[in-house]
Amino acid sequence: MSFASHMDTALGEARAAAARGEVPVGAVLIDAAGRVVAKAGNRTRELCDPTAHAEILALRAACVAAGSERLAGHTLYVTLEPCAMCAAAIAAARLRAVCFGASDPKSGGVLHGARVFSHSQAHHKPEIYDGISAKACEALLTEFFAARRGAAP
Repeated sequence: MSFASHMDTALGEARAAAARGEVPVGAVLIDAAGRVVAKAGNRTRELCDPTAHAEILALRAACVAAGSERLAGHTLYVTLEPCAMCAAAIAAARLRAVCFGASDPKSGGVLHGARVFSHSQAHHKPEIYDGISAKACEALLTEFFAARRGAAP
């Protein structure tokens, strides 16, 4: 499995989100054959939708393309640890694996906070790979929020 090439695509989606004034998070869904089936960046502000996280948008697009609410065998690459809402959607979609870049101790739902996949009620527990291109993912977020506060990173 090639982590860097798919995380680079997710980082491109995150940069596009930042350019739109959205929190820079990008996601890419890969099918079992290694093909990109969906990609998205955050659009919560643009769509006035608190659920329009990059992961949710990519899951929606991939499910429509597959004609199914289940995406067994698929892998999600995302620049930031998914929140609890996104982790629950990932479990419902039955993804094979989740690869993320930056950890999110404040709002994460995978290795921090709710730890959705660790609960006995979890519908499905995908493989988790963290720290993929973490420095690039963290730098993008740090620069975005520093610019919003008017401070240098």
